[in-house]
This record gives sequence, structure tokens and C-alpha cells, in this order.
Amino acid sequence: MADVTELSASVRERVGKGAARAIRREGRVPGVIYGDKKDPETIVLDYLDVWQQYQTGSFLSSIYVIDVGGKKTRVIPRDIQLDPVRDFVVHVDFLRLSKGAEITVEVPVNFINEEESPGLKRGGVLNIVRHTIELVCPADALPESIEANLEGLDIGDSLHISAIELPETVRPTITDRDFTIATIAGAGGAADEDEEVAEVEEEDDVEAGEVPATSQKSDEE
Repeated sequence: MADVTELSASVRERVGKGAARAIRREGRVPGVIYGDKKDPETIVLDYLDVWQQYQTGSFLSSIYVIDVGGKKTRVIPRDIQLDPVRDFVVHVDFLRLSKGAEITVEVPVNFINEEESPGLKRGGVLNIVRHTIELVCPADALPESIEANLEGLDIGDSLHISAIELPETVRPTITDRDFTIATIAGAGGAADEDEEVAEVEEEDDVEAGEVPATSQKSDEE
């Protein structure tokens, strides 16, 4: 399980576009904490703290503790809004995590033992179909990454979710099929790659029927 990072914040007394712009000019970021059947809490965070966490690439799948004047709340980021022109953070939404809560997160896949793959040794190409896997897991047991073992895979072989060793308390959101994580294609394996991309698109169409967790936006954006 990943270490929990603590972020300091203060109460945001004023809301609205004007107040939000003033906060950003001061080098801070407006945000909101919602969920767990409690009223939303508007907050202000240090811009550099948020930016550094966003730059890790795992911001939206990491657990944080937000300290607001000594009151600490366990959260997971659910939305980060960026300026479309200058690409800086303008607002962050956090979801409160109650004790024993389950959350849905995108967890990165870490491919290991490439040197033990006969297909790659013979000049094959690793075609990554899914760089992340959407998982349901307890907030207290959030994996940093999932390991995909390439040992023994030859050209033409596929690695499916059934070959991934997941923690006992973790399960993929897709449960109706043994979906593909990666394949070993030949040097001219464009056709194989197109087939796998088509498979993912078909799966995503099915998943679109699911209702994702939504955030309570503030009225300032």
C-alpha cells in the first residue's frame, strides 16, 4: 500500500469566480472536500504542494490526509481542473473516505521480466493494450501499481487479467470477460495491435453504461 501524504489547507471563507481568481493570484488553489454524507467543505491549498503531487502522475489514484487547522480528513482526489491555455491547476475536488470505504481507481500496470520473454528476445514488440487497470479496492489497501509478468510469453501470446495476481481484497471493475492487458507482436504486428485496440474500444463502450463517481462542483468555475 502506498504511503499517505499530508497536505495543509485552510478554510475558504468566500466562493465565486472573483474569490477564486484572487486565491490563484496569491499562489494558492481553491478546492472542495465532499462526500461521506457530510456538507461540502471549501478549502484553499498551496499551489506548489498540489502541483508537485499532480506531477507524480498518480494524483487521482493516491490517498491524502488534508489538515485544515488541525482537523485531518482522509481523502482521494476525484477531479483536478487545469487552465486550458496555460495548463496550471485551477481547482481540485476531494472525496472523503470513511472507515472501510471501497473506492474505484485507475492503477498503473508495471511490466516485469521482459528479459524472460522468448518473444521479446526474438525481436518481438510489447504491445501494451492497457497501461492502467480500473480496480475496486478498500481505501486502506490501495495498491501503487499492478505487476504484469512477461516471463515465458512468445510472439503471438497475450497477457490477460486472469494472469495478473491481484491482492485478495482487490477486484477489477470488468468482471464479465478475461480482458487483454498486453500482447507480444512480431516486428510487423500492426494488424495485431489494431485488433487489440478495437477490443479495448469495444470494452470501453460497454463500460460507458456504468455510472462513475461524480464530484460536487463549486459554483466558482
